Amino acid sequence: VQLQAYGGGLVQAGGSLRLSCAASKTTFSIYTMGWYRQTPGKPREMVAVITDLTTPSTTDYADSVKDRFTIARDGSENTVHLQMNSLKPEDTAVYYCAANDDGGGAYWGQGTLVTVSS
Repeated sequence: VQLQAYGGGLVQAGGSLRLSCAASKTTFSIYTMGWYRQTPGKPREMVAVITDLTTPSTTDYADSVKDRFTIARDGSENTVHLQMNSLKPEDTAVYYCAANDDGGGAYWGQGTLVTVSS
């Protein structure tokens, strides 16, 4: 499975960006997709995850992004989006898309840089 992420860029504090990630065709079903981020010298951290083991889907957010970021998935397209509003300089990071399928596979996409200027 290949994950293609796009949508990063430079934005002023208080602005918005939308990240998207599309998964290539899979043999197994993808049941979790999410976004993680990393800054130099720090471990990668979870930003938002959406899981489709139940109906409706369940979502999980880092405390630092709750009420500002929204994750959504287009299951038919194996695409996940992250709407980021009210961005802060501390949101600056490389954002990575991730996915898990029910065949035991775990996948990472290439990172996309988000820079929030103050």
